[in-house]
Amino acid sequence: MTRLLLVLPDADAVPEALHGLLAPADAQAVGTATCDSLVQQAATLVPQQVLAWQPASIAGLRDALNAAWAGAPPFAVSLVCGTLAASQHEELVDAGVNAWAAAEGLDAPALRALLARAAARWRREAALREAQARVHAQLDERKWVDRAKGLLMSARGIDEDAAFVLLRGAAMHANLRVGALSRSVVEAAQWAEAINRAGQLRMLSQRLVRLAAQALAGVDAPRSRTLRTASAARVKDNLAHLAALSLDEPGRDALQRVRAAWEALGTALEARMSPATLAAIDGHAEALLANAEALTDALEAMAGRRALRIVNLCGRQRMRAQRLAKDALLASLLGGGEWRSRLAPTMDAFEASLLELERAPLSSPDIRAALGGARDEWLRLVRGVREADRAEGRADLVRASEVLADTFDRLTASYEHSLQVIMA
Repeated sequence: MTRLLLVLPDADAVPEALHGLLAPADAQAVGTATCDSLVQQAATLVPQQVLAWQPASIAGLRDALNAAWAGAPPFAVSLVCGTLAASQHEELVDAGVNAWAAAEGLDAPALRALLARAAARWRREAALREAQARVHAQLDERKWVDRAKGLLMSARGIDEDAAFVLLRGAAMHANLRVGALSRSVVEAAQWAEAINRAGQLRMLSQRLVRLAAQALAGVDAPRSRTLRTASAARVKDNLAHLAALSLDEPGRDALQRVRAAWEALGTALEARMSPATLAAIDGHAEALLANAEALTDALEAMAGRRALRIVNLCGRQRMRAQRLAKDALLASLLGGGEWRSRLAPTMDAFEASLLELERAPLSSPDIRAALGGARDEWLRLVRGVREADRAEGRADLVRASEVLADTFDRLTASYEHSLQVIMA
């Protein structure tokens, strides 16, 4: 007995001619609907098949099927109606109607045959869709596996076979398909890059002010102008990369605030440099720093991977090196207690994070060597801060801050591409 949902012009009135055909055709009506209530009733009653009996509108039936199931209803659909226009046949097939017959002269055997024909066609089409979905899933899985292998080969300097062994072993350990694990690997790498790039914005906000102060102080002014142009271009490149990501609403809002802060800072940087404009530039840079910090934290939260915290932590050290040098120069040039008061907290935070990085289990010989070099350069930067009122101290300050920025840039990239982060 086929359980039918009847689609009628009036859901409260089953035509007598149809009522007399159901039982002899081995069919039972479990409910009625109109074209407008078809979807709701189907979800409630879960019929084996839908029979549309001379519906009020063929177009309405077609639209209801397309809107709910995009041409692939979860059950067979039959139609009994009057004469159809030639164009309507193709439209009904596209909407997922499996069989139809003329109402005139329809008897119980013909109705039984109509329902059987619709069911057979629906089963065949469902099997074809399932097979097509499997093929697409396999192709999609291969795509993710190939991308994940490429990431591991680049990050670890291994060949394709070794990369696949890593993926297969991790998939077995996590009880996942290799394709699902590979997709997670690629997504982890994408999040790590996003966090790194957002973190760079923090550093660049401070570097741009430091470079402006450096030029005003006459410390290697030509190089400061070159680096300033490169830093602004780097901000724009990172913003474009982040804008192309699929962010949630908090992430999009955070990125928009970063964009607005950058536009204000970029405009301020175009003004003729003086002590007054330098102070204004720093105010805009502080706004960019705060918003970039919020964006970086939002990305880390969106990623949902604890291992990515170290990318954020290491990237923040770039900013602190630039911030310390910037504040020391501004305190020397502008004589403000505001900048001098920030020196000690920044140094304390840098030292604490450096110690955490040195103790972190996520390491390698190259990372440990780079951290050792960073500590030596950090001591030079601190010495430059203390002697920022002297030309030699300012020169040491500028050089050490740039070396540290480059060092932690490389370290952040090392963490970003480390096996532990990628496979997290």
